[in-house]
This record gives sequence, C-alpha cells and structure tokens, in this order.
Amino acid sequence: MKLKSTLLPAMTAATVSMLALLPGTASAIDGTINITGKVTASTCNINGATSPVTINVALPTVSTAALPSAGSVAGRTPFTIALTNCSASMTKAQTYFEPGPTVNASSNNLILQGAGVAANVELQLLNADASKILLGNPLATQNSQIGNVTSGSGTLNYFAQYVATGASGAGSANSSVTFTMIYQ
Repeated sequence: MKLKSTLLPAMTAATVSMLALLPGTASAIDGTINITGKVTASTCNINGATSPVTINVALPTVSTAALPSAGSVAGRTPFTIALTNCSASMTKAQTYFEPGPTVNASSNNLILQGAGVAANVELQLLNADASKILLGNPLATQNSQIGNVTSGSGTLNYFAQYVATGASGAGSANSSVTFTMIYQ
C-alpha cells in the first residue's frame, strides 16, 4: 500500500509537469467575412429555350496528322449562345463555364470522355476574338467575353477546337462543360 500511495502522487505531478510544457492555445477574433450574392429568376431564353439547355457542337473529323505535337490545334468550329426575351433592365451577359470533372485545371481545356478516346487530345473553347477561355478558373480570371444585351436580345459567339497535348492518337473526342449565364 505504501508504494501505491507514493506512486500515485508522483505520477500526478509528472503529468501536470508535462502538461505545463505543452504550448498553449489562444483564440481571438481576427475579422469578419461578409458574403453577398443575388439569386435571380431565369432572365433570358437561351437559344430559344428556357434553361436548362443543351448546346451541341459537332467538330469536324480531323486526321492525327493535323495534331502532330503539343500545342497543335485543328477543327475550329463556331457556336453561338443567343439570348432572347431578356428583362428590359439587362444590358450585359457573360457565360461562366463551370469547373468540374471534365475540366483539366492545369491546361484549362476539356478532358475527353468515354471509351476509346483520342490520345493526347483535349478540347478548347475560345471567345469570338479567338482568345482562350480558361475553363475551371473563377469568373474574374476565366477570360470569358462579356456581351451586350440590347432590346432584350444578345449574342455571344464562341469557337471549340481540338488541341494536342502531345503526338495525337486516333479515337473519339467527346466532352462537355456546364455553364451559367451571368447577367448585369
């Protein structure tokens, strides 16, 4: 019993001493984050329909010889997002291409989906002036064009094209990206 009565206080003292050596934690309020936003009703028809809409872009068939090395592009194909029946207060619109599993965050291009896809090929979206849209980036740095809306209508013109990430191999080249219209 004597051993037990001296061992317990010694262990307690050792534990308290060790706890005193641990760094303390401090907490303080360093600031406030205010988050603001706005949710609106669907304000325009897109390509003649109410959202959600699907826009199909059929790229031409190209040879692997057209995509021989990284950076080669081929098959540039135009497509349009036409806005109609917009509210009278709207003057500008911008397309935000959402990040997701089909977007390569490193190249800002679309990853091919499905079986038997072409090797070393991605799909790229461009604005009407042929500048690259940086898919997956936040809206402020995505480089998606802003279009005018006049008398309830507006048109945003784009291109899609193949882009090689290396020597291309034959296969299908299909992908998709979701988008949200931003109205001002």
